Amino acid sequence: MSTKKNEHQSDIVIIGAGPAGLFSVFEAGLLKMKCHVIDSLEIIGGQCSALYPEKPIYDIPAHPKVLANELIELLEAQAQPFNPIYHLNQSVVKITKKEDQSFVVETSKKTLINCKVIIIAAGCGAFGPNRPPLENIEQFEGKSIFYSIRNKAEFANKKIVIAGGGDSAIDWALTLSETAQKIFLVHRRDKFRCAPDNLDKLKKLSTEGKIEMVIPFQLHGLEGNNGILKQVLVKDFNDNIKTIEADYLLPFFGLAMELGEIANWGLNLHKNHIEVDYATMQTSQKNIYAIGDIATYKNKLKLILTGFSEAAIACHDAYKIVFPDQIFHFEYSTSKGINNN
Repeated sequence: MSTKKNEHQSDIVIIGAGPAGLFSVFEAGLLKMKCHVIDSLEIIGGQCSALYPEKPIYDIPAHPKVLANELIELLEAQAQPFNPIYHLNQSVVKITKKEDQSFVVETSKKTLINCKVIIIAAGCGAFGPNRPPLENIEQFEGKSIFYSIRNKAEFANKKIVIAGGGDSAIDWALTLSETAQKIFLVHRRDKFRCAPDNLDKLKKLSTEGKIEMVIPFQLHGLEGNNGILKQVLVKDFNDNIKTIEADYLLPFFGLAMELGEIANWGLNLHKNHIEVDYATMQTSQKNIYAIGDIATYKNKLKLILTGFSEAAIACHDAYKIVFPDQIFHFEYSTSKGINNN
């Protein structure tokens, strides 16, 4: 172990602390490989924590329904016995490959991690919300304008304007309508990009008056003081202005995603995704793997459970790199149990 405070030794560096990255810690731990995890967010969980922590997920095996933040808590607990080291609120700025084919990973906080394997589980790279072009929006952000919801109880008995026509906007309109005083759903047209059953629920709640459809309108302006929102102004295509009294504005216009430094690492890329060999999850660079949403191959299914499978495949292939002189004997977890020694 290095004596320098900001320099570390690890078998694997995982870039990205979303579901696939966290499950990689567990899979690596079963194989006695130690992990350091790097993420640009201040918390683990990736998009599950940053964008939809209280959104229910229905396609996790053995969980008919689990909230996104609950899934992250379970994954963190599953990884905990293997003592991962998290480096949060920092990003990878440089990767140096040494003569012995190992790496030195440097972060934006000058942290150095020596490792034998890198697993990129960075979702779709660095991401942030698409912000509506409204004057003085910055003074309201984090106080009465939010791009993600961490605690839905905060919005109970409040008047809420939700803008957007995709899954996130519709999901949260339905969820918050259960406790909010009033929901106003602003969209520029009467077509929505959401699951058919959610569209049926939306129409029903609109008929009942729990959700008011503000269509076809777009966000136009904000009124309030000291970051406290009072009114949201919307405009139709004939330049008619409508004023909505509101406590909160939740714009859901998707994410602006970019690969950032990953684009400069010499990996084979296809439409901002990293091409991998599905048999091993290795990228075009030896000893660097990619899993989860950022990885691509023929017939890829972008599901969380797919990322879990890819994590297992990558870690099992990485074993021979971390322990080149050892013969791997496959065992089911029910046979070998959990041993973090």
